[in-house]
Amino acid sequence: MAYLFTSESVSEGHPDKVADQISDALIDNFLAFDSESKVACETLVTTGQVVLAGEVKSNTYLDVQKIARDTINKIGYTKSEYMFDGNSCGVFSAIHEQSEDINRGVDRASKEEQGAGDQGMMFGYATRETENYMPLALDLSHRILIELAELRRENKDITYLRPDSKSQVTIEYSDDNVPQRIDAIVVSTQHDDFAKEEDMLAQIRKDIIEILITRVVAKLPEHIQVLFNDDITYHINPTGKFVIGGPHGDTGLTGRKIIVDTYGGKGAHGGGAFSGKDPSKVDRSAAYATRHIAKNMVAAGICDEILVQVSYAIGVVEPTSIFVDTYGTCPFNITDGEIAATISKIFDMRPASIEARLKLRQPIYSETAAYGHMGRESKTVRKTFEQPNGEPVTLDVELFTWEKLDHVDKVKDAFGL
Repeated sequence: MAYLFTSESVSEGHPDKVADQISDALIDNFLAFDSESKVACETLVTTGQVVLAGEVKSNTYLDVQKIARDTINKIGYTKSEYMFDGNSCGVFSAIHEQSEDINRGVDRASKEEQGAGDQGMMFGYATRETENYMPLALDLSHRILIELAELRRENKDITYLRPDSKSQVTIEYSDDNVPQRIDAIVVSTQHDDFAKEEDMLAQIRKDIIEILITRVVAKLPEHIQVLFNDDITYHINPTGKFVIGGPHGDTGLTGRKIIVDTYGGKGAHGGGAFSGKDPSKVDRSAAYATRHIAKNMVAAGICDEILVQVSYAIGVVEPTSIFVDTYGTCPFNITDGEIAATISKIFDMRPASIEARLKLRQPIYSETAAYGHMGRESKTVRKTFEQPNGEPVTLDVELFTWEKLDHVDKVKDAFGL
């Protein structure tokens, strides 16, 4: 029997994502001036206030207030009427030095023997459902909000948009797990006030369906475009007025959108957030590494869908386990246990090896903090950072290295394909 599956996304202006972006901006600045920095930084945002808290071990000093303000302004909170803007909000820092007890388990005389920064399990997932090997419902949810942010910044076709928004996509699947059609789309967007509420609702609905969704569909491959039809149920700003939003409407915290950040409810999640953590924290680095493994496995033809789990003990170099579930999609006479054993031979999952393989000690994290950490384009960009004394540093960094299909041939060789 056909079934429905739903995923959601939230925009860069959502309060939790504002917090994530501030935390990751701090990570990037620490790594830009000291690539061995150890950072765990949490952010809280609310009406007119930003609170920074966490632990840092670094050889550099930063103006954390300026970094927070610049991030908020870049997102688009630049007007006092939002009750939260980068130029006037208060920024309180309670960042202090990292515990020596934690650091003792991570830093070693030999970099290769670096221990895991925490215990826990991390998951990577990939599916042949889309070109970027991501679940379709989440991919579409992200695309809707990326396009909505573009429309907001253009301020031409739709001129009343504010930064906070959410989306949700429901897809109907066949019995053999193939997408058949888009069943429902939800979009809630913050907006300027209208003179008449009935005019507001009609205008926003018309613009979202006729302008936003049309632009999103036009950028999709043809086999995804055909899933859109006239029978889609649209819920556009279903509560009505959405003028009060962002950190003024809801308090935001780092790490509260972990399903949006990963696979939209497909696969599994170990529970650890990413933003605000340097790569010695396996919550982040091992989740990227398992996504890298999963994507290369599917691209190599080992299976059509795969979940990869890895687990660690704090301070211990080698992972405590590697688990694989191919959901019965492997066409070869290989068990999931045998696949897991082969993966452990192809991919070195020691924390230091993950950092080196995926180039994770670069300032690459601000770009991950909105619209998902997975399924993004791997590319090299030039970034400039400035210390409080005015000295800048310019670096060429490679973003989303865990999305590269650079191990496909190694996987094929290991499995004799």
